[in-house]
Amino acid sequence: MTHKFSILVVDDEFIVRDSLSKWFTQDGYKVGVAENAAQALKLMNEGPWDIIFIDIKMPGMDGLELQKRIKEIDPNAIIIIITAFASVDSAVQALKEGAYDYITKPVDPDYLSHLVKNALKQKKLTDENIKLREHVSELVMGEELIGESPQIKKVIELAKTVAPTNTTVMIRGESGTGKELVARLIHAHSPRRYFPFISVNCGAVPDTLLESELFGHEKGAFTDALYRRKGKFELADGGTIFLDEVGTISLKMQIQLLRVLETKQFTRIGGNEIITSDFRVICATNSDLEQAVKEGRFREDLYYRLNVFTIFIPPLRERRSDIPLIAKYYLEKYATMMHKPITEISPEAMDILIRYDWPGNVRELKNAIERAMVLAKPPAIRPQDLPIQLIEEEQPENETLEAVEKAHILKILNKTNWNITQSAKILGIDRVTLYNKIEKYNLKRNRVA
Repeated sequence: MTHKFSILVVDDEFIVRDSLSKWFTQDGYKVGVAENAAQALKLMNEGPWDIIFIDIKMPGMDGLELQKRIKEIDPNAIIIIITAFASVDSAVQALKEGAYDYITKPVDPDYLSHLVKNALKQKKLTDENIKLREHVSELVMGEELIGESPQIKKVIELAKTVAPTNTTVMIRGESGTGKELVARLIHAHSPRRYFPFISVNCGAVPDTLLESELFGHEKGAFTDALYRRKGKFELADGGTIFLDEVGTISLKMQIQLLRVLETKQFTRIGGNEIITSDFRVICATNSDLEQAVKEGRFREDLYYRLNVFTIFIPPLRERRSDIPLIAKYYLEKYATMMHKPITEISPEAMDILIRYDWPGNVRELKNAIERAMVLAKPPAIRPQDLPIQLIEEEQPENETLEAVEKAHILKILNKTNWNITQSAKILGIDRVTLYNKIEKYNLKRNRVA
């Protein structure tokens, strides 16, 4: 397969260029030659070269400066320095700056052939490693965080800003808004992305099992402990651990969690060995932790340890412009999975999707599209394919505009528990206008006895 590889020889001596060119051509390589740095840079811009031989001593730009220029064009280029005995020190300097190796004049053809073969093996490994890392990054990301609204763009910007650090991140938002997707986005753009991303849903694991889930256990530590098991903190070594619904954990577990976060050390249940793990913590919650701290249900010191950098994900109803993008994303996904030629969402169906408030947020929209795909007939999803609750929420056509406005304002007020500021923001009006409409329509808050 050597004919696929290319070699560029840069040397101001014709005899060196001619000799190396003939040897490499006989071995089946594609060969290019340049007598100075200017010619070499021109050839670099015309296409990539697998190996580049550079003479250190050349008129004009010398070999060391040319090496720097080439590395700027192709950081992964394999450069081998050609030097006379008098300039070995310069060759060593080139090695420090990223050269693969150096050869001295006069050149030994057998040694040169061996050197090239080894260099190409390294290049092949480097190229495979780059492709593997790109593939790993794609796997880490999973589903995308979709949207073009200013709100979601801000979320993505904050995630990418905090990603390169080791800062603990708390992601806030309603259920179904995509908090784990944001956590994966942070991990995928961090230096830890080639290490594990471990997700733990703290609310889904009983407190009696959560300790074993996080810290692991030794064989015989309790009745069903038939073998040693590593915990999530240990498995996350070098990577990221995502603690979802962190507000649900007990006070006892909060104490243990705080200690682990501060020391990065723990022991398995039933064990004595102190285990050290280097992990980054990202947590998420849809509960009011500040109120939980006031009521004594969540430790204040743990709250401040977790709440270092906060990202709030807005609910879907506050970024309705993203609904068509998300709906079309899942349409294409399920069309592929189900092998159905459904290529669009009808304007009437899309209008219903945009107007619906989505209490379950993106997760509910995803499920609605999946259901619609099961029922839909090519080529489009139509209103009758959508879940019944979306259709029932549509206002009757014979209602007056005033009646529709009154019902909609009351619905938003009840949804926000009559939070005037939040309701006005959702409705797109100021607080004074909202108070005037409450008075105009004589809206009352329903009190539960």
